[in-house]
Amino acid sequence: MRIPEHIGIIPDGNRRWALKNGLSKEEGYKEGLKPGLELFKLCEKVGIKELTYYGFTVDNTKRPRTQRLAFTQACVEAVKMLAKENASLLVVGNTDSEMFPKPLIPFTIKRQVFGNGGIKVNFLVNYGWQWDLKDYFIPDEKSPNLTQLIKSRNISRVDLIIRWGGRRRLSGFPPLQTVYADFYVIDDYWPDFKQEHFYHALDWYDKQDITLGG
Repeated sequence: MRIPEHIGIIPDGNRRWALKNGLSKEEGYKEGLKPGLELFKLCEKVGIKELTYYGFTVDNTKRPRTQRLAFTQACVEAVKMLAKENASLLVVGNTDSEMFPKPLIPFTIKRQVFGNGGIKVNFLVNYGWQWDLKDYFIPDEKSPNLTQLIKSRNISRVDLIIRWGGRRRLSGFPPLQTVYADFYVIDDYWPDFKQEHFYHALDWYDKQDITLGG
């Protein structure tokens, strides 16, 4: 089986899962922590080299305060959990905003290595594609390499994006890294994660004609 080197994860459906189970919307976010760790271990098992999780976007911060606090805390806890694994962690997002969780700032300065380094893990926190590409579209004449102007420049090209929750959209996932990414959608909500979701996505990817435009 051909294994993608870099997988992007859009863990959607937390709020819908919460309402379905008689909970408030904000209670759904913490239910995504265990699936995130389980997915990491599966990627480790099959040999994925890089993994990018979508935490929350700049647009998500427009949601009610109780929800914002809940998904922000969930992102902090997720990074803490992954810091106990064999991972090389990098957080990418707008740290100038008050919406960015301060405990994660050290992870934005440089990639933090835990255990033997293992998988490169990127966590998008308070991320916005406009923020990411602002300097790319309005470059400094002294900058010879436009790639260096992308704030997410330390995230490599994504081979496969897996989205839970049934939505057929990228929701602002880093645009330059996903120009040739294959896109697999799972209708189940993220808190209902099953190992079969992951393996079915890999099986589907193996059957795709990957040409990168060639």
